[in-house]
Amino acid sequence: MTSSLPFGDRTDFENAERGLIASLVPAVVKAEDGRVIWDNDAYDFLRGECPPTANPSLWRQAQLCAKQGLFEVTEGIYQVRGLDLSNMTLVEGERGVIVIDPLISAQTAAAALALYREHRGRRPVTGLVYTHSHGDHFGGSRGVLPAGTEEGVPVIAPVGFLEHAVSENVYAGNAMTRRAMFMYGDRLPKGPEGQISAGLGMTTSTGTITLIPPTLDITHTGQEETVDGVRIVFQLTPGTEAPAEMNFLFPDRRALCLAENATHNMHNILTLRGAVVRDARIWARYLDEAIDFFDGRYDVAFASHHWPTWGHGNVVTFLSAQRDLYAYLHDQTLRLLNDGLTGPEIAEQLELPPALETSWHARGYYGSLSHNVKAVYQRYLGWFDGNPAHLWEHPPVEQARRYVDALGGREQALAKARAFTQDGDLRFAATLLNHLVFADASDTAAKDALAGVYDRLGHGAENGPWRNFFLTAALELRQGPGTILLDSTNPEMAMALTVDMLLDSIAVRVDGPRAWQENLTIDLALVDERRRHRLTLSNGALTHRTVPPSGAARTAADLTLTLTKPQLLGLLAGGGSEKIDHEGDLGALDRLFSLVTPVDKSFPVVTP
Repeated sequence: MTSSLPFGDRTDFENAERGLIASLVPAVVKAEDGRVIWDNDAYDFLRGECPPTANPSLWRQAQLCAKQGLFEVTEGIYQVRGLDLSNMTLVEGERGVIVIDPLISAQTAAAALALYREHRGRRPVTGLVYTHSHGDHFGGSRGVLPAGTEEGVPVIAPVGFLEHAVSENVYAGNAMTRRAMFMYGDRLPKGPEGQISAGLGMTTSTGTITLIPPTLDITHTGQEETVDGVRIVFQLTPGTEAPAEMNFLFPDRRALCLAENATHNMHNILTLRGAVVRDARIWARYLDEAIDFFDGRYDVAFASHHWPTWGHGNVVTFLSAQRDLYAYLHDQTLRLLNDGLTGPEIAEQLELPPALETSWHARGYYGSLSHNVKAVYQRYLGWFDGNPAHLWEHPPVEQARRYVDALGGREQALAKARAFTQDGDLRFAATLLNHLVFADASDTAAKDALAGVYDRLGHGAENGPWRNFFLTAALELRQGPGTILLDSTNPEMAMALTVDMLLDSIAVRVDGPRAWQENLTIDLALVDERRRHRLTLSNGALTHRTVPPSGAARTAADLTLTLTKPQLLGLLAGGGSEKIDHEGDLGALDRLFSLVTPVDKSFPVVTP
């Protein structure tokens, strides 16, 4: 319930507007082909009163997140907010400007940098910092450092950044990006009945993701680096909001960057788009360490999302409450878990302490108490709740058909679902109607009824991604699956990956059953890195390892290719092998590629 929340407190609005220098007019960014990839002006409707189709608390958060433009945080530090899901921060040095977190898309990052330069001068980019390994914090890198301009510019990231950026955005990238369409609602019309916010920001841009690999790793807390005359002191926080993440202090500006470890909402322990489950225990511990480690050395704290907090005491209060939030989530879930409760049971029972429940920055606009509790449970005990009835259940379609039959058939099941809808039990109505849809994907009446239930659930949700999931599901039930627009498979992104990562990305697309009877070995002699990689396909699995130089391998390969990394990228993108030096059977390459499956960018989610 939101009736007890302090809607009269305008502190967040004052902070979100503080330091505004200029807004981007119009706040629209287009791709090279003219396609609109970002439109913040579409949220102008948020200036009105909250309608009955939106949760008042989420409406308030959306009003705050929609504020866009160039803002001064403190002398020499600026942020561009409202031009993507995340913020871009710019720190002025002796010769130019250090960019922190260049948004998701190269196009929005370029627009943000142009807005800064319009009002602060055409300073060159003299440093690039990635706070952590999520795509909305590195994807726009080529928008601020176009190809050919990066020489001599340090690119700083926490140790392990590249490995985790690839594992999340490449290996499972297609599935995550498809689910992210639901989480951020990028297909939904912007308006009181549609997409109004993602809680952490408005939505995601849909331009070109790029990645410039780091050149300087932060390996330990207390590490100090000077970039363009600016001193930076780092705190490593692995396993918090991202597997590789860091906070850092600008001691001469008395400003603290909290990355995405402390934002103005409850964050996710496990995002609805999918990710590695985060450790709420260690998250709380690193926030506590930040309070102590940076104590007395800052007057303002800012983050990769939302607006800053000014005043040392205010920041300590904020960090302390955020620490307690994640510690409470973790510890109370474990307490009830050890009493034998399952994840859904704990999620129904657990409540936050009153002081956290009424703190705006602890509200579940992005993460939620319900799905975070289930994530903590999953981290410790996995998907299985110990009840053997759940150990070997039928898959969704077969289970749905049996449920519908047990309810007396399609007409009886539909009538019962409508009765639950009429009685206001939307949760169980959705369950029954979902079974009807999965039992018969051509059942238009069931799909229409389920879409109507999802509309009502979405309009009442305080959590931005929940709203977007429900409303996108309703849209896809009515119109069919959407296609991923965000471009994460471009050559620029691929060039940033190591050869091992590129080969892993192919291995996870091999059609195992079709490859059961195929056995082959291919050696890749990479002349630009003086390494030889052996690919082995056997028992449907493609593995690879580094082997000694030519002539020292224990067995000969079916095919040896001598090539550069750009040539390898061309091969993997479907180019020919005619101009590549080789020994052996080129047919081995064709046999391998014939077993690599294409990705489906519009696979069904809410229908079978």
